Amino acid sequence: MDSLMTEMRAEANDISSTSGVGSMGDIGDPGQPARVFAHPEALIAAVGEALGRSAWLQIDQPRIDLFADATLDHQWIHVDPERAQHGPFGGCIAHGFLTLSLVNFFLPQIVRVDGARLGVNYGCDKIRFPAPVRVGARIRGVGQLLRAEAMEGGVQAWIRVTVEIEGETKPGCVADTISRYYL
Repeated sequence: MDSLMTEMRAEANDISSTSGVGSMGDIGDPGQPARVFAHPEALIAAVGEALGRSAWLQIDQPRIDLFADATLDHQWIHVDPERAQHGPFGGCIAHGFLTLSLVNFFLPQIVRVDGARLGVNYGCDKIRFPAPVRVGARIRGVGQLLRAEAMEGGVQAWIRVTVEIEGETKPGCVADTISRYYL
């Protein structure tokens, strides 16, 4: 577990090591480069357009166990490999909310907004979990800019993040996120 925490901290440090809200450093498999906007107001002109694709991230049992400990959700389909092997998914699966929480890891890889002094998560409009994310699966985030509007002090953007599962036809999560970029 300590090595997983060290790895997660290193990933977070890589993401925050370059300039711009949502910029990231090199994390290995870079996916498609983030869509870069020179200024928050540039988001308004790009509504409806595809954004970037994140790097693939493997979901392993220690990450699931850590999430179970943090959320106190120790349901057997997540944390008991023996029992889960005979369950409906043939093995342990990630919590839906673990998959959702990783959207925040994927967003900076998908979109970068320069010229903003601060970017914050404002919420989500719609969240779905169409398919389970099994232990050992690799997932990535793919973004689309649904909507963007000027607001006092900045721009609010609605970005759909589809969490794809490598080799699967259905995604593990589809989240319509809301971000605010302050000038």
